[in-house]
Amino acid sequence: MDFACNSSARLNCYKINTEDTGGNIDMYSDKVMDHFQNPRNVGEIENASGVGTVGNAKCGDIMRMYLDIDDNGIIQDCKFKTFGCGAAVATSSMATELVKGKTIQQALEVTNKAVMDALDGLPPVKVHCSLLAEEAIHAALWDYAEKHGIKIEGLEKPKSDISEEEVEEEY
Repeated sequence: MDFACNSSARLNCYKINTEDTGGNIDMYSDKVMDHFQNPRNVGEIENASGVGTVGNAKCGDIMRMYLDIDDNGIIQDCKFKTFGCGAAVATSSMATELVKGKTIQQALEVTNKAVMDALDGLPPVKVHCSLLAEEAIHAALWDYAEKHGIKIEGLEKPKSDISEEEVEEEY
């Protein structure tokens, strides 16, 4: 197992768990490796419009997503903090890129499959990381809705632990 820390985000240390991919780091696409080694939008947003935290008790990954949403319902900024494997960092990073500049409804439509596709895929044992990213977006939107006393059409209360109903997907 190799470890890496991003110096721009001192609190974010991550592991590349090659045991899960049979010791073969080549199972990760170039995009996954790029978003792991150079994660975008790491950090916190002070006075965020919405903050969502989700985790996976089985693997120990924890993801926190921060959203800054303007009065027109446009996500102006999105940041994350993640403790977990390289795939968790990469999916967090990509998820922030996918929702920035989008409306609330468009952000709600970002699925784990969209995150995986944007990263050119994930090994099957890492699909749960993309589920975390999707659920973190939903959790931050849920927090935003609760703070503003609104209902977001199509948004259901997110799970704080995705391992409760984790579904293996083939990709």
